Amino acid sequence: MLPLANLSSMALLESYVGEWKPVSRIAGIGWLCFYVLFLLYAASNRSGFLFLDYVNLIIHEGGHFFFSWFGYTITILGGTLGELLVPLLCAAYFFAQRETAGFTFSMFWFFENFPYIGTYMADARAQNLPLVGPGGGEHDWAALFGQWGLLYKDQKIGHAVLIIGWIGMLAITAWLVWRTYTNWSDSDSTATGISA
Repeated sequence: MLPLANLSSMALLESYVGEWKPVSRIAGIGWLCFYVLFLLYAASNRSGFLFLDYVNLIIHEGGHFFFSWFGYTITILGGTLGELLVPLLCAAYFFAQRETAGFTFSMFWFFENFPYIGTYMADARAQNLPLVGPGGGEHDWAALFGQWGLLYKDQKIGHAVLIIGWIGMLAITAWLVWRTYTNWSDSDSTATGISA
């Protein structure tokens, strides 16, 4: 019964917001190649900092400034919040527009932040990572975990966040595979005159 309930709620959602725009074969294959290559690159990288993280770092630093109006704790947390909110807001826009490729990229970008954030969290006690800011800056997660009494769990929390990121990137890539395959099946059925 549960799968039928999920299908009916998905159908209800699609009737409210509309169907996803189709992905062409070429675009689907191109995006899937990009994601697979990026995942291989990320899996082989041992630094915990990927080329996309240069963009994330700029957003992170901007997040500190943007959230500085809300007090010390939110200012420190604002860097991470900024990194997550920007791709999430992009995803919300593409979701509303029902743009499959844009939504997938935004969600992939959202989850790509998690390994970087997890690495940063796991470094809270050791503080070996180079930091941005005057004199190297303050370690956000050392300050936050210290304030919350969680400094001794930095490795466990960081590892869990890293795993969430990997699961999310793999899941959104799998979703794109499914959407691309569904579009191919629908276009093949239409071309041959077969009705579902």
